[in-house]
Amino acid sequence: MDFHLFMKLGISTVLGLVIGIERELKRKPVGLKTCLVISIVSCLLTIVSIESAYVFPLKNRMAMDPLRLAAQIVSGIGFLGAGVILRRGNDSISGLTTAALIWGAAGIGIAVGAGFYWEAILSVGLLILSVELIPLLTSFFGPKQLREKEFVLQITISNNDHIDDVISAINQQIIDIKTVRIKDFDDHHHLIRLKVAVDQKKSITDVYYSLRSISSIVHIDIESG
Repeated sequence: MDFHLFMKLGISTVLGLVIGIERELKRKPVGLKTCLVISIVSCLLTIVSIESAYVFPLKNRMAMDPLRLAAQIVSGIGFLGAGVILRRGNDSISGLTTAALIWGAAGIGIAVGAGFYWEAILSVGLLILSVELIPLLTSFFGPKQLREKEFVLQITISNNDHIDDVISAINQQIIDIKTVRIKDFDDHHHLIRLKVAVDQKKSITDVYYSLRSISSIVHIDIESG
């Protein structure tokens, strides 16, 4: 067995491990084991694709693409990526970064399998910087929209005469209201559903206690975006 092939699989394992640990630390549905499997198997299929182009005798060897099998990995990995993209009840989409990193882990495996070691190592470093450091920097130095996070608020009040007062009071709490939905209940209560944006430094408990100070509010339900 060629030692060079073991080295490729070993490098692919280490780089897949780095991506998997990053996802595992964030408790994402695709974690360490999945990223390792994707990276290692992508590397293996790339090796098989390249080696088989030169091992098996063909009458017209130049007509065979050495990366033909590896090219199918990119499209095939989309099934896994689609499985981790979720639409929540508050109309927000989650899992896009994880799906992109699944695709990235496959790309890293292909690059290592094809012999592009330093390119693969640099790509993993840039991936980790992109998902960890850059969002942190934008939360401090980026435009206002990038320094905010969204919540969905469901507030119950007992008197519809207080709806305008409640919305005005929420605005005064340095909470930017994006959308408003009002619904009547049979027991004369009224539900106000708001999608709001607040500063990144504000925690969900800060928002809760700010709303509890508004006397007209009967019940509060806060969902983090």
